[in-house]
Order: sequence, then structure tokens, then C-alpha cells
Amino acid sequence: MEVMTRVDTVGNIASFYLVNPNTLRRHFKKHTSGFNTWEQKEHCEDYLIFPENIGPFLSIDEVSLSKGELYTFVTNKSGHGKKGSMVACVKGTLAKDITDVLQKLSLKARNQVLEVTLDMANNMELAAKESFPKATLVTDRFHVVRLAIDALQHIRIKHRWDAIDEENKAISDAKNKGEKYESYVFSNGDTKKQLLARSRYVIAKKAAQWTENQCKRAHILFNEFPDLKKAYEHIMEFRNIYEEHSKANAEIKLKNWLEKTSQMEVAKFNSVSNTIQNNLENILAFFNNRSTNANAESFNSKIKLFRANLRGVTDTQFFLFRLTKLFA
Repeated sequence: MEVMTRVDTVGNIASFYLVNPNTLRRHFKKHTSGFNTWEQKEHCEDYLIFPENIGPFLSIDEVSLSKGELYTFVTNKSGHGKKGSMVACVKGTLAKDITDVLQKLSLKARNQVLEVTLDMANNMELAAKESFPKATLVTDRFHVVRLAIDALQHIRIKHRWDAIDEENKAISDAKNKGEKYESYVFSNGDTKKQLLARSRYVIAKKAAQWTENQCKRAHILFNEFPDLKKAYEHIMEFRNIYEEHSKANAEIKLKNWLEKTSQMEVAKFNSVSNTIQNNLENILAFFNNRSTNANAESFNSKIKLFRANLRGVTDTQFFLFRLTKLFA
């Protein structure tokens, strides 16, 4: 953490010695940090590569460094988000660009990789397949479950807009009659549109995790909208599949769930079902070692926090240099 600490406290050091902070920052960058003699400086904005950090279990994900500019990071899980974690960094998310950089690693090194965790992006899958021929690809469970939850939320949101339109019509009718409109309030104090708005986090959690107030809200919600209750139970059934420790049992349950989904004839659920079927092999690979992409998400969060502490990235090259000092 030496580089980050030294630069982040430069303002305090400068004020202590009555030196202009900007002068001290420039001196650190040009003379003290080693940035000008960095061997990867010439190509750092396009790619960075660290063959010594490769290992059998990798993650691949993208993160925005500045102004929405995406970089793809390949990280070694054994690094635990510290030094030795960063294997490669590639500007952009094109499969070809990622593959071209990763293939700068020797085939012997790439054949060491046994497992790569990733999200459901096709470009990441293609790059991982091309670059690590002996690795098993594992689709991160978080992304799969989030896709299913998003479909459930879509049903809730549709009901909410219907409730808003219904209330607006009732208000208009009351005005035309010269009457004052009063919304119906449920026993927990919610109106219909408030009930649907405040249920966002309720239906995203398992019933066992609900608070007392959330239990009351869920009871009212499901009484008012039976289709939402049915959809919630269906999604929770899918989430519970991930509690299985047997890949064979998980595969049976998942295929049964897909069959039930097709019978429900809910458009958004069909989209989820199709996506799962298209990624079925990689999704089931989770049950080999129960590997997730959590370390990559944690790594991304550290980069975002570092970026926030600097109040944004003004010099991408120097920012990447500092990342390598921290994580490579």
C-alpha cells in the first residue's frame, strides 16, 4: 500500500514542510515513484500483463476507470485482492483484444489455469475459452440469481405503474365530481402504490430474512397480487437450487425448474429460462468447487474506492502504475 499512502498524504506532508502540494506531487510522480522508468509505461493504457501472477484459479471482469472507459481485469484468486492478484489488464471489453493480450502469456503458463469464473457476457466467455484451453468456465451465481430477481422485479414494477395509473384516474374522477380523493390505506399504512414501491427489497430476499414489518408487507402484497406471490415462490425455488452440494441433484432440479418456467408462460421468465439454457454448462460448473466471482467484484470495489479517494482519474497512465504497485 506504499504508493497509495504516500501520494494520498502528500497534501499533509506539503503543509507540514510549507511546500506547495502540487510541486511535491509533481516531484513524486517524476522522480520518486519510479513511474518514468516503469517498463510497461509505453503500452500501459492499452494493456498490462504480469506472467508471474498466473495461477490455477482466475477471475475475469470489467471495471470503469474514468468517464465510463472500461478495462478488463484478469485476477488470480490466490492473491486475495492484494499484491500478486493482477494477471492482466486490457483496455476495452472486445474478446479479440483480451485474447491478444492473454496470449502473450506462454501456452505452458496458460495451461496451468484450471478454472475461470466470469459473468454471462459472451465476450468474456469467448476470450477465456481461447486463452485458457484447459480451464473450466464457471458462471458466477450472483449474476444468474440477479437476472432471475430482475425478472421478478419487472412484474412488481408493472403492477406499480398500473396502480399509479389507477390512482391518477380515481383522482381525476373525484375532481370531476367535486369530491376529495382519499387513497385506500392497508393495515400497515401503505397505499397500493406505496406497497408495491416498498416491496422492492422484500421480494429480493428469502422469507426467512424478512423483518416483522416486511412479513406484514409481504402478506398484504401477496394477498393483493397472487401472481406476484406465485412468481416470488418460483424464483425462490430457483435460488434454493444453489444450496445443493451435489451437481447431479442440482442439474435435475434446475431442469425441472426450467420445465415449470415454460409452463408459466411469463415472458420475462422465459427470457431468464433461455439465458440459463444457453449458459447451462457453465452454470452447473459452479457445483464442482462452488466457485464464485466474488473476489473479482471485491477487486473492482477496491479500484473504485481508490478512484473515489483520488476524486477521479486525471492521469490514466499514472493511475494504472499505482494499481500495479498495489495489486501486481
